[in-house]
Amino acid sequence: MPIKIPNNLPAAQILDNENIFVMDAERAYKQDIRPLRILILNLMPLKTVTETQVLRLLSNTPLQVEVDFIYTQSYTPAHTSMEYLTEFYGTFEDVKDKIYDGFIMTGAPVEQMEYEDVAYWQEVCQIMEWTKTHVFSSFYICWGAQAGLYYHYKIPKYHVEPKIFGVYKHHLLVENEKLFRGFDDEFYVPHSRHTEVRRSDIEKVPELTLLAESDSRCGVYAVANLQKRQFFITGHAEYDPLTLKWEYDRDVSAGLDIQIPCNYYPNDDPSQRPVVKWRSVANLLFANWLNYYVYQETPYDLSKLQNVSEHWSNGIREI
Repeated sequence: MPIKIPNNLPAAQILDNENIFVMDAERAYKQDIRPLRILILNLMPLKTVTETQVLRLLSNTPLQVEVDFIYTQSYTPAHTSMEYLTEFYGTFEDVKDKIYDGFIMTGAPVEQMEYEDVAYWQEVCQIMEWTKTHVFSSFYICWGAQAGLYYHYKIPKYHVEPKIFGVYKHHLLVENEKLFRGFDDEFYVPHSRHTEVRRSDIEKVPELTLLAESDSRCGVYAVANLQKRQFFITGHAEYDPLTLKWEYDRDVSAGLDIQIPCNYYPNDDPSQRPVVKWRSVANLLFANWLNYYVYQETPYDLSKLQNVSEHWSNGIREI
């Protein structure tokens, strides 16, 4: 898929080396089609890494996508220069009057803090509230998923020990759900978190549908409000093959008590190269979201977005 991103974004060179079609603004404007407009709130400290991971997956359909990145103005990231943010990112103030087909909110390394203690929590709440009227479909990842469930539906998070860390097997809880079209009966997804949301809390909210979970300790994986096109994904399907290795090596070097990532290294041997079991899952997940919950149903004229009210739960049957 041709994906339009800011000119000179470092991720563009990485994607180009992988033969992923990246389009600059000048070329995009010459195409007589309306691209899907996606806003990404990137809360991860290593911005370029997350940009590359997400853009790679948004590039897996024939659709043209135009991406804007924003960061939280109320907190200055410690690992990204202001020069970089100024060149490639905007703030909520820059986009609040725009309307988007889709919104993605990433994870953040703040999960062990109470939500209200996070420096940028109020700003994130303002953005999540804004998505109700300015975004057609929203996709929340890891801490972003927990934060979204807490803000929109008062679903609490719980601390877990030891850390949920590794690649876990999951299964679907619904049939004929378009987000998981093409998935195998069992599929693998990486997780890396100290907290969880629980099935018992989700089942108390009538608007929410539990879509997928794991029988292992990582529990809930995918939750949705299908009518409002909100998706909450607790894992990291977007992770690169060596992301968990990098996190493990970092924590070992820091002297932290970290277990070997579950189901990741052959024979649980960190000296061996990890085996990737989630690449197809990641591509399907993002492609299905873009196709079925953004492209297929979004109005061509985004100014009409606030008048759109589709009932998405038709055809869903719990297993």
